[in-house]
Amino acid sequence: MEVERSLRVLDGAVAVFDGVAGVEPQTETVWRQADKYKVPRMCFLNKMDRTGANFYFCVDTIVELLGAPPAVLQLPIGAESDFLGVIDLVTMEAIVWRGEDLGASFDVIPLAECNDVPLVDDELKAKAEEWHEKLVELAVEQDEDVLMEYLEGEMPSPETLKRLIRKGTLNLDVVPVLTGTAFKNKGVQPLLDAVIDSMPSPLEVL
Repeated sequence: MEVERSLRVLDGAVAVFDGVAGVEPQTETVWRQADKYKVPRMCFLNKMDRTGANFYFCVDTIVELLGAPPAVLQLPIGAESDFLGVIDLVTMEAIVWRGEDLGASFDVIPLAECNDVPLVDDELKAKAEEWHEKLVELAVEQDEDVLMEYLEGEMPSPETLKRLIRKGTLNLDVVPVLTGTAFKNKGVQPLLDAVIDSMPSPLEVL
């Protein structure tokens, strides 16, 4: 009951999932209540450094158990003890954390220049291109003019993608998905940036 009362007044919500288990039964209950009150949401797939973590399995559970259309904004670089960072599918850059300073030190590297980055091999680059294309196709459906330009061969800029993802999120048409490991503060800053980019401001819900 307390959760339901809270959902009535929320401007937006970040649903945090276990990177091993994905969607769990109590998550489904809260998600349905958020549907009822039309709360914009985004997802954070946490604990990517935990044994058994599987990003793609978790995304599948979001689709299959929640019926939500995920706008996947990041792919993980590595998993479990080899989790090193994420690929930003909007800007097509790798964010790679350095050392064990709780996420304070990181490098942002264009994906095309990641030849020396561990675990960023041709297979992951190809997967990033595939998921980037999925994200673009999902985003351009939010704006007829951008959709027509895309069909004519013009790719939307990162700024346009962010605007369309925000529009889709506020309209409950898409659910942005990001990942990381909060305990080590890896992925938290990009998540906060995404909240600013995609979630409603108080002025928009007055």
